[in-house]
Amino acid sequence: MEEMMEKLKGLEEAWLPLVIEYGSQFLLALLTLAVGWWVIGRLISALHKVMQKRNVEPTLHGFVCSLAGIALKVLLLVSVAGMVGIETTSFIAVLGAAGLAVGLALQGSLANFAGGALILFLRPFRAGEYIEAQGVAGTVDSIQIFNTILKTPDNKTVIVPNGSLSNGNIINYSRQATRRVDVNIGIDYGDDVKQARSILLGLAAADSRVLKDPEAVVWLVSLGDNSVNLSLRMWAKTEDFWGVFWDIQEQAKEAFDAQGITIPFPQRTLHMVTQPAAESAAE
Repeated sequence: MEEMMEKLKGLEEAWLPLVIEYGSQFLLALLTLAVGWWVIGRLISALHKVMQKRNVEPTLHGFVCSLAGIALKVLLLVSVAGMVGIETTSFIAVLGAAGLAVGLALQGSLANFAGGALILFLRPFRAGEYIEAQGVAGTVDSIQIFNTILKTPDNKTVIVPNGSLSNGNIINYSRQATRRVDVNIGIDYGDDVKQARSILLGLAAADSRVLKDPEAVVWLVSLGDNSVNLSLRMWAKTEDFWGVFWDIQEQAKEAFDAQGITIPFPQRTLHMVTQPAAESAAE
């Protein structure tokens, strides 16, 4: 009996330090896992609220929150595994190599995804706005994770990769509430510039869509080969831009015709030089 008690005492002395050491590490790892899991939940919830306030596209919203949650939880699990003595170096190396391989294989798609994320966060344009980018122009039909869909004025569908779209120049014609409408028109050198200016300003004043402030102006912009070139510059609401441009241009042609002001077209004058009859006979 005494021998058995001595053996148990020996085992207790041998295992107790190990139990105390590893047990405390295990409990600390469990506590870290629980607290870390809670903190990650709070962070994802905060990210969710921030993206809701910024009215981020729902597709990107859910994807980013899920991706952030998975990444943080993987890091937490690796950290906890290291706390209990599990070797994580090789595991991290495998994850890194796999991530690099996937990144190289999908670099084009990842570039488009990153471009889509930037567009949806920074919002250089929104659905329904008319833009020009990458050599095409059209109304934004939808902004997706990898592509942006445009509808051209003649009802063509253009799919533009977000990677190139986010890294290039973008002209947004719809973002501002007002736009300047320029109607350029030429008159004959023999016509009265002041009369032509008065007619153009009268047309602008008569159109209710043309804004009074800033007021319309007419400039003589150049003396061309065949015409004196005038530019009527007026401001209108963005949605009225094309209506004002087309209507004023047509009205200007009709008013100039009625007032006898000529809108010249390119022409060339030829001078025929004839030889005298005596020289022709000698030849």
